[in-house]
Amino acid sequence: MLKSSLIHPEILATLAAAGHHATVLIADGNYPASTKKGPQAKLVHLNLAPGVVTCNQVLAAILSAAPIDIINTMMYEADDPYALNEAPPVWDEYRKTIAAASLDLKLEPIDKWKFYEAVATPDHVLTIQTADQQRFANILLSVGVRTD
Repeated sequence: MLKSSLIHPEILATLAAAGHHATVLIADGNYPASTKKGPQAKLVHLNLAPGVVTCNQVLAAILSAAPIDIINTMMYEADDPYALNEAPPVWDEYRKTIAAASLDLKLEPIDKWKFYEAVATPDHVLTIQTADQQRFANILLSVGVRTD
């Protein structure tokens, strides 16, 4: 029986096969997951209904199962149709989830267009498409190493 809160078989299998520096995208409901992904990345749809499930719920499950050493967010833009003037509220949720997992990691924003480029690399192994409706909720995790 598994001890982590993550029980999704395909996500677990992909994480188990991922090595150091592999990346996992937790995508919000607006992310173009079918076209903006690594050339061999698996795509898992967890978008059941608007808002179900959220990026933060997936983040908590992933952190319970895999070592993560870098967490990148998609930097919000102030000059597009979906502009924000400050960091999205979901980033505070992420910080609480990271702290609850007893990790000392900071959110590291990447420019929106560079974020797309970072996802479209051979290191990108998995996209988990959520139904999160919050703007700029996308989060890119870099797999670390086991130290225990």
